[in-house]
Amino acid sequence: MKIVEFSIRRKVTILMIFLAAVVFGFISFDRLSLDLLPDITYPTLTIRTEYPGSAPAEVENLISKPIEEAVGVVNGVIRVSSISRPGISDVIIEFDWGTNMDFAALDVREKLDRVILPQDAEQPIILRYDPALDPIMRIGLFGDPNLIGMRLFAEENIKRELESLEGVAAVQISGGLEEEIHVEVNQAKLAALDIPISQVVNRLAQENINLTGGTLREGDMEYIVRTLNQFQTVDEINDIVIARKGNASIYLRDVGQAFASYKERKVITRIGGRESVEIAIYKEADANTVTVARRVREKLDAIIRQLKESGSRMQLEIVSDQSRFIRQSINDVLLSAIVGGILAMLVIYFFLNNVLSTAIISLAIPISVIVTFFLMYLSGISLNIMSLGGLALGVGMLVDNAIVVLEAIDRHSRKGLPPEKAAFVGTSEVGKAVSASTLTTIFVFVPIVFVQGIAGQLFTDQALTVTYSLLASLFVALTLIPMLSSLRMKDVAEEVEVVDSIQPPNRVLALLETLAAGVLRAIRRSVLMLGRGLRLLLFPAYWSMNRFFDQVYRIYPRILDWALTHRLKTIAIAIAVLALSFGASLFIGTELIPEMSQGEFIAEVKLPTGTPIEETDAVLRRMSELALQDPRVERVFSIAGTTEQQGLAAGEERENTGQLHITLNT
Repeated sequence: MKIVEFSIRRKVTILMIFLAAVVFGFISFDRLSLDLLPDITYPTLTIRTEYPGSAPAEVENLISKPIEEAVGVVNGVIRVSSISRPGISDVIIEFDWGTNMDFAALDVREKLDRVILPQDAEQPIILRYDPALDPIMRIGLFGDPNLIGMRLFAEENIKRELESLEGVAAVQISGGLEEEIHVEVNQAKLAALDIPISQVVNRLAQENINLTGGTLREGDMEYIVRTLNQFQTVDEINDIVIARKGNASIYLRDVGQAFASYKERKVITRIGGRESVEIAIYKEADANTVTVARRVREKLDAIIRQLKESGSRMQLEIVSDQSRFIRQSINDVLLSAIVGGILAMLVIYFFLNNVLSTAIISLAIPISVIVTFFLMYLSGISLNIMSLGGLALGVGMLVDNAIVVLEAIDRHSRKGLPPEKAAFVGTSEVGKAVSASTLTTIFVFVPIVFVQGIAGQLFTDQALTVTYSLLASLFVALTLIPMLSSLRMKDVAEEVEVVDSIQPPNRVLALLETLAAGVLRAIRRSVLMLGRGLRLLLFPAYWSMNRFFDQVYRIYPRILDWALTHRLKTIAIAIAVLALSFGASLFIGTELIPEMSQGEFIAEVKLPTGTPIEETDAVLRRMSELALQDPRVERVFSIAGTTEQQGLAAGEERENTGQLHITLNT
């Protein structure tokens, strides 16, 4: 094979190619994004339109049907359905898998602009379902009894600081108390003075204005005129004149009172039973979860230091962090792959009982993996449990090609062929078989790339990762392995040592060659010393394995002889095992993704309709106290009342529902 001949003759070229591949692989690994799962894009759009005060039949006839007819002609649409509820219309559009949803959303928006809706209807909103739209982090602010001040601090300080971070799309605040000015009037006094309540409302609106007044031109200058008369303090509201009776002015304080208070509560959040303000962090669509979470944590550390320095009683605590589970999952898979590679090397050493051969074969694993990282970066594949699972799956197969090639080279070397000749003949002899075997395995995984639907989006990364790793291992087996096998370190070192006496055209070159010889000798001695240490350390395991396989070699011929003698019985046993296996498979459950333990779970609570939020909060508090009594529970975060942030329709609020986020000790 020409590639084998080239790799043996051009050793430096092959070495430079692999050094460059390793460098690019390390750089790519550092730039690969970390995610829990591959990017999953559901080809579905939801058009939500609010029509306040309308019945479901009106919503269907005036909103849903016109929108369905307009968007049904968009390219790639396979199904259009709608849900009409009191005041809200949801039109769901399903597209073919593989549709570019960005362009699809533009087409849908273009069709919606032509639809004529009732004047009281709100502008339609296009929603895209995406699991990544959940907040990547939930942060709790607690410790200060002044809930209004805590909410204000979260909105004016923490929110501004976090929204400025790269990759953060939005920061939503919930819980606590929102400041609001209340105006209470005495109906009896209004009636006695014959002042309608509407007049009070109109006077408040007239006195609190910020309107444009047009422009004034003076020479070359143009001035913008605005009418600014907004309330600055509560006393200003109490001092407005709401009516005149004769020469007497009637002020708001005469018939009522304005005072600072808070809005009606729709959400109550608590951490460990203490009331808190929740800060939810949402990342941008193309941002990496782990990177964004790291930036948020760094900013939170700075805010916590500022709070401590100022003597504030407020405390910040991360309630949930998606990046923590992602990092843990990725590290577990990486550790499994590393342990699998080490075990594979040990098995190779047990069978070959040669440190140099084991070292040469073992190079196939790290080099193939590093080259795979470079190919993953070029393909836009992230480090997730599917891609790393494929890499761990391929680790065991990465050394197969190297073992076959090295065994063939060793066999010809024992026949007396020189190292280079043995490397060429041995690799060429098994090269086609190794290539066919690897390509056969690759062709099992490649078709997964063409699978549509969620399964295709999930397993494409895994299929490509296995394919890349096997192709890299094949290239290593056909180039690097024969090149290293053709080297004789002792001979090379001796030849380099005498270079200066044979051909001394350049003292610097001779010095460099002598230095290279010393490095080669040091590597050889290190490998041999490592081999002696491994023999002593692994001798019990090596002795036990040899004894085990000696017994296997004694028993196996008898089993084989019995199978060849009793062919019908052998076939019957095989069929029986196949039938039992097929029957057992009927009792195996099926699911798309295995259940993953993130160290936390959510309990949803729903009380009877009409239950006040205070009662819902009381129930959640009792549940939190019971949960905290368990020593395995680290933290309990409760949310009484569910709003749009937790996934309900826009503007829909349920005071009778709640959630309990329980985090376990890791």
